[in-house]
Amino acid sequence: MHEIICPHCNRAFKIDEAGYADILKQVRNADFEKQIHERLELAEQEKRSAIELAQTKIASEMQKTTSAKDVEIRELKAKLDAGAVARQLAVTEALGIVEKERDALAHSLAQARRDQEATSRLAEATLLNEVQRAAAAKDAEILSLKAKLEAAHVEKKLEITEAVNAVEKERDELRGGLQRAEMQKSLSETALKEKYETQIKDRDDTIERLRDMKARLSTKMVGETLEQHCETEFNRLRATAFPRAYFEKDNDVRSGSKGDYIFRESDDSGIEIVSIMFEMKNENEGTASKKRNEDFFKELDKDRSEKGCEYAVLVSMIEPDSELYNTGIVDVSHRYPKMYIVRPQFFIPIITLLRNAAMNSLQYKSELALVKAQNIDITNFENQLDAFKTAFAKNYDLASRRFQTAIDEIDKSIDHLQKTKEALLGADRNLRLANDKAQDVTIKKLTRDNPTMAAKFSAL
Repeated sequence: MHEIICPHCNRAFKIDEAGYADILKQVRNADFEKQIHERLELAEQEKRSAIELAQTKIASEMQKTTSAKDVEIRELKAKLDAGAVARQLAVTEALGIVEKERDALAHSLAQARRDQEATSRLAEATLLNEVQRAAAAKDAEILSLKAKLEAAHVEKKLEITEAVNAVEKERDELRGGLQRAEMQKSLSETALKEKYETQIKDRDDTIERLRDMKARLSTKMVGETLEQHCETEFNRLRATAFPRAYFEKDNDVRSGSKGDYIFRESDDSGIEIVSIMFEMKNENEGTASKKRNEDFFKELDKDRSEKGCEYAVLVSMIEPDSELYNTGIVDVSHRYPKMYIVRPQFFIPIITLLRNAAMNSLQYKSELALVKAQNIDITNFENQLDAFKTAFAKNYDLASRRFQTAIDEIDKSIDHLQKTKEALLGADRNLRLANDKAQDVTIKKLTRDNPTMAAKFSAL
């Protein structure tokens, strides 16, 4: 039970696990939708900012280019205006000099006329001719200067025309560059628009995939590894659902490899109910050579066998688009015995399922353990009996050999005594014979055929 405080009335009320999970799921869904909406808004703002930045950059570059060209045009116009003013000043100055000289000549002529009124008409005619020649020379000089000025004017006009043509050409080039820049701008805007539309489409696909994954894998936590998530989920239910269970990381690497977690549970009498070897594989843990779930089956089966576990379970986020692994618990016992593949939301259910199945067979396991214990007792009794028989046979064999040795010694003694007996019997027989012979001895027999002894005995 969980205690929740109402934010409006500040009253506390209790709610069961199912209701709490439902509320938590609603909050997570709302939060997830909010985050998706915020990320979409951020993506749209980034797209608008990028487009505005590109437009501003292109406009700034075009403005800089146009400003530079305007400055060049103004400089050329200023140069042309300055050239025209200089030419006008030169013409005015030349005309002024010629007019001054003409006025000076006219003044000299008038002065000469006044001074030489009294001279002769010949001198006057001569002087007039000289003055006329001088005036004609000055007029020729003036005409030459005018021709030079006109030639310079034509040359300047040609230069101005060439400069104007060059400016117009640069203007046309600038206009063409501007048109190309506008076209490039349009193309870049189109490419940028297509790029962001592609990114938005990819993000929409990613969001749709995340939504689909969220609907299927509602237990996946952001910023949390798969192992931490599974351990946290188990520890939340350890005290209530698995009080006698062992669930720890596999740190035994003596065989060269290890799994991630080992689950074991036993009853009060110490009989093991179920044991599971767990391997956790997140989506970003696939290597270049292992990118599918089946790439981890062989190693997991090896770890299960080496650690003496009954079942093997792969908790995997690999192949997120696979309909086979997204449907639920996948049994791969046809390839490796008692092996299952699950998504993280089925981590607790697979433990419960295997545990309940093991609980149903616990009675048979208890009977089997009792039979095994009885067989062990019988085996121990038989082993002890065999040991007693072996020890007794050994002692019997030793005693038998000792008894046989004693019998042999007795037989040897009997043989020795028999020989002694026979020797004694032989001595007794010889003594008896000697006694018989001694009993048979008489004087008559002694003196038989011995007249001398017979005479002596007769004398006695």
